[in-house]
Amino acid sequence: LGLAARVTHLTKSFGTGAGTVTALDDISVGIRRGEFTAIMGPSGSGKSTLMHIMAGLDAPTSGTAWIGDTDITALNDRDLTLLRRRKAGFIFQAFNLVPTLDVKANILLPFDLDGRKPTTPEQHRIQDLVYDLGLEKRLTHRPHELSGGQQQRVAIARALATEPDLVFADEPTGNLDSRTGREVLRILQGASANGQSIAMVTHDPIAASFADRVLFLGDGRIVADKPRQTPEEISAHMLRTEQEMAA
Repeated sequence: LGLAARVTHLTKSFGTGAGTVTALDDISVGIRRGEFTAIMGPSGSGKSTLMHIMAGLDAPTSGTAWIGDTDITALNDRDLTLLRRRKAGFIFQAFNLVPTLDVKANILLPFDLDGRKPTTPEQHRIQDLVYDLGLEKRLTHRPHELSGGQQQRVAIARALATEPDLVFADEPTGNLDSRTGREVLRILQGASANGQSIAMVTHDPIAASFADRVLFLGDGRIVADKPRQTPEEISAHMLRTEQEMAA
């Protein structure tokens, strides 16, 4: 299968001296190609930090991170930006939409940044995404004219528009009602069935149950790595992890 992204002996600390907090503690893990991976754990377990380092948005204290066959910890800012733009899509809780651009221009932004126009197949796929996400009547609206849930759906369409190898999603259903949330999770499932690799941080057992694989973090380490789970199995596991962390 190969790995779309991986980290080896990854450690991330914040602060110095007695005030040092270790967010990630010697983690080695990979995101498999064409697989939908959920990353779960209690608050403070390091899941968002892990995703940010995997995505090249943050640097580790020690250890190495790869996207595909490229060691991203060794890249300069310019090369890292180019690699992220060509290989990865991002869905974050802060939508990072450009306020002066309408919905359509926000969705097409990755193409503009890359200095190209979408091909005909890409245009068709973008139309499908817009329709599936219920945005077809919103294309000329600016972000401030949209609800939080609509802005989140625009961010999802933008992240998937270029069909990137790798999609990083941080709580992608956090601002959505349950019906739209399920639609988004089905779109992410479809993207992984199509060969894209999805890494999603979530605290929602129902969202995680859509994934092929669930990684559980606790105290900056991976405490379990499971194949597809039911929401009930995930909830039970989360509860055990929290009780062990509290003990």
